[in-house]
Amino acid sequence: MYTPTFDYYRPKTLDEAIALLGKNKGAKVLAGGHSLLPAMKLRVAQPAALVDIGRIKGLSAIKAGKKEVKIGALTTHAAVAASAELAKACPILCETAAMLGDTQVRNRGTMGGSLAHADPAADYPTVMIALEATMTAMGKKGERDISAGKFFKDLLTTALKADEILTTITVPAYRNFPNMGGCYLKHRHPASSYAVVGVAAMVGLVDGKVGRVSLAVGGATVNPVRCSAAESALVGSAPTDDAIAAAAAKVAEAIANPMSDLYATADYRIRLATVMAKRALMTAAQRAM
Repeated sequence: MYTPTFDYYRPKTLDEAIALLGKNKGAKVLAGGHSLLPAMKLRVAQPAALVDIGRIKGLSAIKAGKKEVKIGALTTHAAVAASAELAKACPILCETAAMLGDTQVRNRGTMGGSLAHADPAADYPTVMIALEATMTAMGKKGERDISAGKFFKDLLTTALKADEILTTITVPAYRNFPNMGGCYLKHRHPASSYAVVGVAAMVGLVDGKVGRVSLAVGGATVNPVRCSAAESALVGSAPTDDAIAAAAAKVAEAIANPMSDLYATADYRIRLATVMAKRALMTAAQRAM
């Protein structure tokens, strides 16, 4: 199926791209195109104009510091998966990127494009929630930071304004701190490889006990959710099988209005999230030792 008619712009600078978004009502940003173009072919999305930012310089770098890592929004999934800097500083992102789609998708799709699209079955949003990442957006009023917890608003909806472009994602360099481990697991849909349910877990140990834990579930609801009750249940305990199982049993408390479809019912997604949370927490705890 062909897309509807649209105007196409290819700005050379970020300022030019932002200006084009302001001048063209209903315009959409085009990065890798793996989410937007299929939606346009299906007539689910019918933007009046596309602003292609794919050739703007400076938006695809990975810079690792002592406490944080900054990732340009145009960084491809393949670059994230292969980054030696990320493998040392925040390996959960390399692990996640390697699971995305196939070789073609990983070589063309971008981290920023995936986050801005906010698909319920996408992988990055869940990990960003668990990492407590920060999204930096640039618009006509300047630059602003948005926490991951406030970035995802609804189904395919983010906090980005119509004239804003996601430029940078900042995550903690947790491997530079002792006794921190992370894990991302997902149950793939057999047709699309998207996450029916995805779980991201971060565990920090202090003197053999859990001093910090972050657990997020995606795919079960329109936006990823933090499992606060499960986190609280595990903090202060030794990461034993029983303690982790008891914490994972509380995951269902975080999943309100679970999605349901022909492949996975709401109850199945909740059960899947519980089982996967236990596995992710156990793996993260083992990696923290």
